[in-house]
Amino acid sequence: MPGKTICIVLPALNEEENIGKVIAEIPRARLEERGYIVRILVVDNNSTDMTAQLARHNGAEVITETRRGKGRAMRTGFKQSCADFVFMLDADYTYPGSFIPDMLDVLLGGYDVVIGSRLKGSRAKGSISRMNIVGNHLLTFMARVPYFRKISDLCTGYWGFKGEVLSKLHLSAEGFNLEADLFAQVVKNGYRIGEVPIYYRRRNTPSKLNSMKAGLRIGWKLIAGKFR
Repeated sequence: MPGKTICIVLPALNEEENIGKVIAEIPRARLEERGYIVRILVVDNNSTDMTAQLARHNGAEVITETRRGKGRAMRTGFKQSCADFVFMLDADYTYPGSFIPDMLDVLLGGYDVVIGSRLKGSRAKGSISRMNIVGNHLLTFMARVPYFRKISDLCTGYWGFKGEVLSKLHLSAEGFNLEADLFAQVVKNGYRIGEVPIYYRRRNTPSKLNSMKAGLRIGWKLIAGKFR
């Protein structure tokens, strides 16, 4: 009898400094010892550096999404994932892949979706600015009130899903409003969301995120998603 499958999807744009470390940290052997067939899928978002080549060198499968934007990259990655359990995390080495087994246990325990919460866990000094923490709390509050669903860290880039969940989500996000789109769709479909406290590292390369612009887009996606 074939084993259950896990696909770990990494959206990546010019992450040649980090992609190898991110892939190496994924506890593939531990998951395989538990009987899972593990696939690591890097969605290269039209990088201009060696991201794709280094990802392949480190044992990942690589597909390309030429239209830039995290939302576009992940929508392409989700369509290609085809697994019993799917996890996504950023390729900038801020989210440790070592938490995947804990998140898997939450899904096996009855939840449909799980997030890795930075705000319930711990963070390296300087990993999130004070302004971004305030903004994240505000956006998380905006998510909790109209959707009547508790979540501690709306903007986390660390999510896990039962495979059948993804086929029911009608995602439209193009950029960093992806997580708001995921949350809105998960709640509208009545899925249960669990949480795992994680450790969040400081990014060692320049951020691609314009916090103010991204915050406005996330807020609008929450509002639009409620009535979509």
